[in-house]
Amino acid sequence: QVQLVESGGGLAQPGGSLRLSCAASGFTFSTFAMSWARQAPGKGFEWVAGILPDGSNTYYADSEKGRFTISRDNAKNTVSLQMNSLKPEDTALYFCAKEVGVIVSATYDYWGQGTHVTVSS
Repeated sequence: QVQLVESGGGLAQPGGSLRLSCAASGFTFSTFAMSWARQAPGKGFEWVAGILPDGSNTYYADSEKGRFTISRDNAKNTVSLQMNSLKPEDTALYFCAKEVGVIVSATYDYWGQGTHVTVSS
């Protein structure tokens, strides 16, 4: 069965960095787009970034452009999110999500349990 396991969350200071990782299994990883999404306390699910199956193109929500970088390693079935210049409003539960196809459309059929990110001084 499809499994997505996130890791790398934690506490960071404003302006700091964190790197999230997601290990995928149970499907042909290299044939699907992947995304990261988040849910802040009391708010809805928000798409953060996405990447095409071969890693050739990446996409970001406006508030994350220039601060976050999504990448993938199809040999290791992993997708990562490097987060720099973190802000308190980045505090959220971050999810790795499998897109339903080859494009980044923020339409998921599987996601992980999430990893908590807290940005606070």
